[in-house]
Amino acid sequence: METTGNATEGDPLKRGEDGAETGTAPSTTELKKKSCKEVLGFSKLTHWRTGFFFFSLFLCLTIVFAFSFILPCPVRPQYLVTWNRTFSEATTYDFLAIEDASKDKVMDVLFVLKNTEGSQNNTCADAGLPSPCVFVLAVDGTDGETLWERPLAPEFHWAQCGLDEETGRTWDCLLSHSDQLTAVDKYTGDIKWQQPQPPGLNSTVPVLIVPDLDGDKVSDVALVASDSTQTQLAFLSGKTGVQIGSRVVLDPTETANHLLHCTTEGSYYVLLQKDTGLYGLALWKIAAKAKEGMEAGLKKDKHWEKDAKSTSGLVPVYESDSVRQVLRTGETSGTPNLLLVTGNELALVDGKHLQLLWRFNTSSILSEPSFGHFNKDNFLDVVVEEDIGNHTKRVIILDGQSGRVLWEVNLLASPNSPRPASIHTTNAFSVFVFWGLMASETNSSEPFASDRHSYLLHPLYSKVLLQSTSFLDHIITFKATLLENGRHAAYILLTGPGTEGAEGTVVLSKRKLKQDVPDSKVIPTVTGGSTETDEDIKEAFNRLRFSDW
Repeated sequence: METTGNATEGDPLKRGEDGAETGTAPSTTELKKKSCKEVLGFSKLTHWRTGFFFFSLFLCLTIVFAFSFILPCPVRPQYLVTWNRTFSEATTYDFLAIEDASKDKVMDVLFVLKNTEGSQNNTCADAGLPSPCVFVLAVDGTDGETLWERPLAPEFHWAQCGLDEETGRTWDCLLSHSDQLTAVDKYTGDIKWQQPQPPGLNSTVPVLIVPDLDGDKVSDVALVASDSTQTQLAFLSGKTGVQIGSRVVLDPTETANHLLHCTTEGSYYVLLQKDTGLYGLALWKIAAKAKEGMEAGLKKDKHWEKDAKSTSGLVPVYESDSVRQVLRTGETSGTPNLLLVTGNELALVDGKHLQLLWRFNTSSILSEPSFGHFNKDNFLDVVVEEDIGNHTKRVIILDGQSGRVLWEVNLLASPNSPRPASIHTTNAFSVFVFWGLMASETNSSEPFASDRHSYLLHPLYSKVLLQSTSFLDHIITFKATLLENGRHAAYILLTGPGTEGAEGTVVLSKRKLKQDVPDSKVIPTVTGGSTETDEDIKEAFNRLRFSDW
């Protein structure tokens, strides 16, 4: 029942101030006016909302259609699984650079030939050069077609690319040929500058890229040369190639090799290999001798300088009677460690504190060590080829953190075998490539060049190797690399005459890493081999996905 004391939806009469019903109701005109005003306001709001909704929908559809149909989708490069470039009556050299020269995010190949005519109908005579002359070529990594070529005056001495990490320079490759130094743009082949080789300074690689010394906001170049009497250094402007200051004698005796090292404090040291060990000389000291005041922008490292000898300024890094090679590996607080190869050992030195991390005794090392990840501890492991006599070599993988042996195998040391290589995978380990011949694959104890095979090692199947077909041609140089970031692992081979500087047929070839897997042979490295079938092991190689370091 409805209570009479309260107005309800069924009792529209208003109540007076004293609580009594007034008995009067709003007129029809008043209700209509009020209703129209409320409805009109709500109607305007509804129309605005509807319009905004359809406008947003139209805008979203426009964007979707633009990206779907109007804007073209990026086209992935179409690779040839394998390609070959043959150059008749040519000479080539031990130089092979892998760089992106076409700006398509695919790595290309740069190398050097000596010939009378290039592949793009460029001749030495047209360039005003004696014939035959030196040609620098960039070849497309996808199909092997020539991107550009540049004729230069003979004779060829050395070349180094990959020098574009520092900002400010407009060139990426530096070549020493005839009596000249030439800086070349890797994208176009254009010569950015060409200067006479400093007289009496027959420099060698590596070229040292140093901070800007002449104030033109372009990083500069340091050339190091050593003869039977002394080791000298000359600074060149990275912008023009003109020598900066005077030449500096780094050491009154001959040094075997050199390297540029940057410490944690940002101070640069030139590392010199002497007959008594490895020593560092501060770049700021060298710059001050070359030209007064040129050292102003270079930093000093108090930790290294406290060990410097007062007379020569040399900082002992590792003292040994026979340092043969020095390589950078890994990083500790941003500073690479140093791997030293001596006559009877390998030693890893902390690049920050100059402390010995580990030492491994070994006999004669056949080739320059290489690096890869055999285990998943994030430390680069070291691959070493050791001569153990009777035309046999022992391939060893050393743990990068401790120096202990992780894996080893004996191979016949076939002539003209490239050094080991590796390619990193998405599984945090590397696939390793070796060259030689398994003793079980031949009846002879002395291998020939025709017996040379390449072998693949999968760390998860370390009791077997995957043996590919043999390579009959004389290998000038070899690289295993990724042609694109995170994908397409391949071999790049440069073959030619067996005698350096001899004329003959030169072949540059690219071969996909997985191409030979189906036809390869599974070879056990230990008695019993792997418990998996050959097909399972080949499938494991086919499933690999590659990655950058």
